[in-house]
Amino acid sequence: MFKSVFAKYVSAFMLIILLSFSVIIATITSIISNYSQNTKESIMETIANSSCVFVLSKLEESGNYDLKALTDAHGAEIETVFKMISSSSDDLTLILTDSEGRIFLATGAEKDEITVGSRIHPSYIDRVESGKNIFNMGAAEGIFSSVHHVYGVPIENGSGQICGEVFVCASSVIMTDLIAEITKAVVLAILWIMLAAMIAVYFITERIVGPLKKISVAARQFAKGRFDTRVAVSGSDEVAELAVAFNNMAESLDNYDTMRNTFISNVSHDLRTPMTSIAGFVDGILDGVIPPEKQEYYLRQVSNEVKRLSRLVASLLDLSRIQAGERKFTMSPFDVCEMARQIVISFEQKIEEKKLEVEFDCDEDNIVAVADRDAIYQIMYNLCDNAVKFSREGGRFALRIKKLKNKKLLISVFNEGQGISAEDLPYVFERFYKSDKSRGLNKTGVGLGLYISKTIIDAHEETIWVESEHGKNCSFSFTLTSE
Repeated sequence: MFKSVFAKYVSAFMLIILLSFSVIIATITSIISNYSQNTKESIMETIANSSCVFVLSKLEESGNYDLKALTDAHGAEIETVFKMISSSSDDLTLILTDSEGRIFLATGAEKDEITVGSRIHPSYIDRVESGKNIFNMGAAEGIFSSVHHVYGVPIENGSGQICGEVFVCASSVIMTDLIAEITKAVVLAILWIMLAAMIAVYFITERIVGPLKKISVAARQFAKGRFDTRVAVSGSDEVAELAVAFNNMAESLDNYDTMRNTFISNVSHDLRTPMTSIAGFVDGILDGVIPPEKQEYYLRQVSNEVKRLSRLVASLLDLSRIQAGERKFTMSPFDVCEMARQIVISFEQKIEEKKLEVEFDCDEDNIVAVADRDAIYQIMYNLCDNAVKFSREGGRFALRIKKLKNKKLLISVFNEGQGISAEDLPYVFERFYKSDKSRGLNKTGVGLGLYISKTIIDAHEETIWVESEHGKNCSFSFTLTSE
């Protein structure tokens, strides 16, 4: 029943609306009931006191305080005055009794139910005489057929003796008609609001669910390997942000798939080419095609190809260990300047072959960094190897180490050469990625060195980035923590 978003939203909205209006009805009913009861009791009190004053004045005129004689002589006049006094409310009944509760006169809305000469229960007389003016009179006493709200006032003579009581009775002090009309209006309002809410919820959920359905369809396309699927984005709300994020994910998956295919192609090429060369050279030596005086040369070529395969396998194993979380980094202090000097010296032959202009710049002769020494050596060696490899002949090669604020170090490797194009810059640290699609410049790498370097730097909670002017220069930089 509640599987769809629309059904859930409608149910929630309807429940909230019903609860809200129920509270409103209950609050309004309570306010009206209290107000009408207070107003009614005030009216009854006024009528009871006025009636009592009139009866008392008539008793004083007669010279005695005999209510029986008074009602026999002036009953019609008293009844007329009682009607006039109670004319402001047509649902009241006035009763005049002696001190023992015997009814001498009744007038008003329900006088026909009252038998003159009958008695009001003594408990009610006691309440009035004790000062409890307001109470409910039940139907069991035989005065009324239903419960009535009563306001009673005692009639006292000149000496303070009670000679009778005036009772003002009302069948209801609650404005039931008004409450019924308000309830009817509120219920009608609920129906209209519920209808409007259903329409609003339909369009709101359609606005939300529509794009979600498209994203769901696109996700199923991804499951089939179609990473070129995109979701149309409209608006600028959270759903639109989700669609944008989904499209970005789709683009990343598409790029990842492309890089994976490129990687497979590169690895296949890097495995096949040296193996073919090795097999050819060895077969040539075994078959006698290669003369003995040239065998040493070709054996050296075989050795180089074997080393190339070893580097490829080492990179793949290193990547596998990083992805599996098996490579642990031990943080310890070491002289990063001395490490940099050793790495630059190790490239001396290659630097001389390219006639590079070397610039080595450290803020101090010895700077201590706190990191995994072997991992940082691997990063720095890889960056220097790339810098020398892709430098133009006679270009500038620079390695700089500078101290920053907050115990940070900045290490930069710079070279003048082909550089990296703007479209390749966002992807240089992606695994399997090689900007040299033709493989004409880099015949030894497989696109894993920079990815491994970034993974190591991320594990150190540091930052690595690249800056390049295509066709001019390139600079890789990363930070470390100093001692």
